[in-house]
Amino acid sequence: MITAVSWEHERYCDAVSEEIARFAGAVRGADPSTPVPTCPDWTIAELVRHAGAVHRWAGQMVAARAQERLDRRRVVLDLPGDEADLADWLAAGAGPLLGALRSADPEAPMWAWGADQHVRFWSRRMLHETTIHRADAEFAVRREPAIGIETAVDGVDELLDNLLRAAYFRPDVAKLRGQGQTLCFGCTDTDVDWAVTLGPDGYTWRRGNGEADVSVRGAAADLLLLAYGRRRPDDPRFERSGDEQVLRHWLAHSAL
Repeated sequence: MITAVSWEHERYCDAVSEEIARFAGAVRGADPSTPVPTCPDWTIAELVRHAGAVHRWAGQMVAARAQERLDRRRVVLDLPGDEADLADWLAAGAGPLLGALRSADPEAPMWAWGADQHVRFWSRRMLHETTIHRADAEFAVRREPAIGIETAVDGVDELLDNLLRAAYFRPDVAKLRGQGQTLCFGCTDTDVDWAVTLGPDGYTWRRGNGEADVSVRGAAADLLLLAYGRRRPDDPRFERSGDEQVLRHWLAHSAL
């Protein structure tokens, strides 16, 4: 029987397939040594190796319904000997990942680093992981990334859902604390807003707006890229008002 959860899971799988193809297309023929401006320590080759390794790691965990984290050093990567073949290697990783995801019950329990400890976490996570790194690749080849409104809105939701759980690999998120300061992020191309409140034990969030210490408005895709540290808050795409220090504190510690 098709449930709402299985339908959503399959929709994420379709979107992951499309994003991996776009990512591979963006880097195919590019110089592997090209720097990635949004990931300053990486070249295109390093970006692709990272993304392809994550796809294979997640696929192997889903296939095994892993109840604990798989050490990435145990994942067989079969990297090509020639960096010029990395785009094809990235594209080839879609098959095992999507095969594992589509053959799994999305409601099956398994390990995940985020809040949702089920297979369905991984179809959603792989969509947004791949989308952001596809955008990184496009920035590297001087192409403006296009991200659909629905994907961008869900990407912000997903980040806010899981960010506090990322402390084991991004310790700075533990600094997302405060004394009740509120940030509001509002979309100019769809009727969606997010309100984030910093408390002594972390942050809480909700959909909606209201009184805020600082507000940022922009297109959904630009807000997603801002949330991941891929756009700067002083970019003219954004309208800002309020306490810039609160915004700087959030952005300094929230990007994955």
